[in-house]
Amino acid sequence: MTVLDHIVIVAASLPEGLDYCEAQLGVRPPKGGEHPRMGTHNHLLKLGAGVFLEVIAINPAADAPAGPRWFGMDSPQQRTRCANGPYPATFVVRTKNIAATANRLPEVGAVQDMTRGVLQWKITIPEDGLLVEGGTLPSLIEWPESVEPTDFMPDAGYRLLRLEAHHPQPQVLRRKWDLIGLADDRLSIRACGSEAAPYLVAVIDTPAGRKTISGKA
Repeated sequence: MTVLDHIVIVAASLPEGLDYCEAQLGVRPPKGGEHPRMGTHNHLLKLGAGVFLEVIAINPAADAPAGPRWFGMDSPQQRTRCANGPYPATFVVRTKNIAATANRLPEVGAVQDMTRGVLQWKITIPEDGLLVEGGTLPSLIEWPESVEPTDFMPDAGYRLLRLEAHHPQPQVLRRKWDLIGLADDRLSIRACGSEAAPYLVAVIDTPAGRKTISGKA
């Protein structure tokens, strides 16, 4: 079984990502850290026990990675999209056996070791670094047995109510979710137009009321 770990907001720069969160959710997420292997950095917002929001951007002070960055961040399409503003691009789900889970659906990518400061984990990244199914098929992550990242995050009273994956072929996406054992009551698949691109919608309870962020172009 896999469950939701975090939602990924991709931005052209961290200041733009923080401005987006402040405008949409009324908060500027606290600083996370840097990912040396990917040349990226992030800020993080706790959305309840075991779930958080990540705002991520290319770190202009970091060396370029040896291969493509995660979440499609090197692709012309993603850079064009981010030039129009940050958005919830994809999500990540956690598993206790990432190798076995990834083998059931190879398109999620190869398992790679990653670090941010003292934190270490394993995550899947496609060979080309691109989003899969427009970001509606998540990356897999495996944290060390005793690690729960949200334990170290301040709690500002934000809670994820639901995350919707809008897809033109919902049955196809459902089969892929089933292959990786994705079962989480907060997640759902909804049909969009047959010609529409997949996108995510997150509904979040905030101190100022319910807010919605959408990745619809």
